[in-house]
Amino acid sequence: MEQAKIGRINELARKSKTPEGLTEEERREQAVLRAEYIAAVKRSLTAQLDNTYLVDEQGNKRPLKKCRDKS
Repeated sequence: MEQAKIGRINELARKSKTPEGLTEEERREQAVLRAEYIAAVKRSLTAQLDNTYLVDEQGNKRPLKKCRDKS
């Protein structure tokens, strides 16, 4: 995810805590940006776990087993 979008998420979060709050358009933008951010984090974690291996006592490497999708 681009740094500019993360900055905008943070900007909207700070503004939402002020007395004036967010407009309806800003709330929609915030929801879209948050969903995009969460999807990016999930993709990153999935890629990291796909490249993770377990090593047993004999030194054998094996990939992690995939669990069924719970989302």
